[in-house]
Amino acid sequence: MVVIHVLVTLFAALVTIVDTIVMGSYGAVVGQIPPKGDWTRKGAWLWARIICWAAFVRVRVEHADRVPLPGPVVFMSNHESWIDIPVLLVAIPGQVRFLAKKALFSIPFLGWAMRAMGFIPVDRENRRTAIKSFEDAAARIRAGRSVLVFPEETRTPDGNLLPFQRGGFLIAIKAGLPIVPVGLDGARRCMPKHNYLVRPGRVTVRFGEPIPTEGRGVTAKAELMEQVRVQMEALRGNPAGAVRVVGGGEEAAAGE
Repeated sequence: MVVIHVLVTLFAALVTIVDTIVMGSYGAVVGQIPPKGDWTRKGAWLWARIICWAAFVRVRVEHADRVPLPGPVVFMSNHESWIDIPVLLVAIPGQVRFLAKKALFSIPFLGWAMRAMGFIPVDRENRRTAIKSFEDAAARIRAGRSVLVFPEETRTPDGNLLPFQRGGFLIAIKAGLPIVPVGLDGARRCMPKHNYLVRPGRVTVRFGEPIPTEGRGVTAKAELMEQVRVQMEALRGNPAGAVRVVGGGEEAAAGE
């Protein structure tokens, strides 16, 4: 079985490199055509679909009809694996931009395409530039482009949801647009953190009920975080594990 995983990983790595060079070049060029980034979205979908195919990862989408198209929203997803990004690019409908680690933008071809598409770099080590990134994201969705945020900011090492960070919730509140929780179920089984072998399998992407933010102030952050967490736990297949994170501490929250 390990041999199969090694072969799948090598095949997926080779295809990903070629795919990124080809589609990254395409994205960097067409991304300059107004409206900036919109033309790149189809290329990003194809790039992601090819990676999922090469990794033998099947993507199943549930409840996409809950997404209030065509208006922009803030998608918030759990983060389990490197495979999350291509899976979400395949599954999320409409125009969407990601908040991504600043380091990714320095990768040739991939970083060029991300910048051309309008992805938003976040420097976690610099609070001032991170706040500027959140303001840019709020402006982006007010202009009609949805944004995807990983509120945990990093991949879970053990499958449990990590404490949520507040930045994505401030974006939603400032923009006054609904939050759509997203649950990924199966990504960690395909490629867990600290393990670079790809395991074929299925990843299910479930969309939750939109949570309105219009008219709510920054004092609503904690309530929004709890609402998103409860939905996200249920959507990823763990309805009993909802946890509320307030002030750096954890409290059990009622989960259905």
